[in-house]
Amino acid sequence: MAQRQMLTKIVLVLATFAWQAAGQPPGGPDDRGGNSNSCNSLPSYSTLKSALTQATATETSGLNNQMWGTIVDRDGVVCAVAFSGNNRGAQWPGSRVIAAQKANAANAFSLDSLSASNGSGQTAGLALSTANLYSAVQPGGSLYGLQHSNPVDPAVAYRGPSSHYGMANDPMVGEKIGGVNVFGGGLALYNASHQIVGGLGVSGDTSCADHNIAWRVRNILGLDHMAASASLQAVPGPAGLFAGDVTHPDNIIFDITPNAAGGTGVSKSGFGHPTCLNTVGSNLLPAVQP
Repeated sequence: MAQRQMLTKIVLVLATFAWQAAGQPPGGPDDRGGNSNSCNSLPSYSTLKSALTQATATETSGLNNQMWGTIVDRDGVVCAVAFSGNNRGAQWPGSRVIAAQKANAANAFSLDSLSASNGSGQTAGLALSTANLYSAVQPGGSLYGLQHSNPVDPAVAYRGPSSHYGMANDPMVGEKIGGVNVFGGGLALYNASHQIVGGLGVSGDTSCADHNIAWRVRNILGLDHMAASASLQAVPGPAGLFAGDVTHPDNIIFDITPNAAGGTGVSKSGFGHPTCLNTVGSNLLPAVQP
């Protein structure tokens, strides 16, 4: 019996080394089984890296930093992690986990039309960017405490080797990272059928620049199918519902005014986000696709 257990452990260790070397994570039927929630239908590491690099070079707001980017599938499994700089130290190291957290949060709190049944749910879906969550989670807000739910799994976030961080075999790939982030940089991903297939997170600059770069990455990846078409309703979001911008439904909203009683200010829509250093360009981002 002891020999059999030892053999099993050896096989598991060898299998782990194999998927890390190949950049292909393990997983059961609900994570990697080829269904609609699988990473198999989402952009690869190389595709994400290319889009992230292009979007980072295009953005003119913020601090002009290099960026981390992460994609998760609908189950919250990390599918790809990449960075835009020359090496993993060219971006803020802490932003690697924040990007994954943003991807998880945007996916976790967005919906599509499949949510509707028996008179409940969202008939066209509802997209919430992490930027849209800021005001609601402040003290006194309707979602206060949300940021403390669904915590990041530290065993997934900080496992090594560090030399694999941001590569095809990043140790987070194939694992559920968790986490809820409540400032700009996280967006839900919608395919051509307006179905949500996961989330994208970007981090490494001001939260406003993070949002803009994430928006550009999603557009380059072709996973922003949220506009109305001949056969599909538009996927709504706070910017479309409350800020009048239906072409950018889950865009960042700047409608916070100072609170005479102190604190973080008051958002007219309830989904507002503070401005940042060199806040420009969110009103010029590409419109979502049908």
